[in-house]
Amino acid sequence: MDSPAPLGIITRFYIYAIHGYVCEILFTAACDFAATGDWKFQGITSIWALFIYGSAMLGIERMYLALRSCLGFLPRALLYTLWVYVCEFTSGWLLKGMGACPWDYSHFHYNYHGLVTLEYAPFWFMGCVILEKVLIWHTLRLRLDEKWEPQEAELKKDE
Repeated sequence: MDSPAPLGIITRFYIYAIHGYVCEILFTAACDFAATGDWKFQGITSIWALFIYGSAMLGIERMYLALRSCLGFLPRALLYTLWVYVCEFTSGWLLKGMGACPWDYSHFHYNYHGLVTLEYAPFWFMGCVILEKVLIWHTLRLRLDEKWEPQEAELKKDE
């Protein structure tokens, strides 16, 4: 019997994109609550975030696979954080050129062209730690059994 196939790159991109998208909404809601005390917890993001997070996290996944046996965890996490800044700056620069950049960090003290800010470094670092230790670790272990078909008893449970 063949072993189930690992998830393809499109499926992993989707998982990473949705994860980043939801985390951004939660983060912006928490920041807004901390600043205003608004109990609505209305987080915001942009549709562009799906593509940015999906691509950036696939890049981190590739780094993890290439470096896990030759580089310790802390240097990897720092490298991932640097990668996040490269992705955020590059995508922000491209989107700004199209008049579509949804973020502006100009009001932060340690910003660079309003596209990135060092004030978020601890959050990005912790996000990268969680990304490697939880999301990437589990996503790479997921398998799809293409031969599986729901049985009638399973379908009736869902009704």
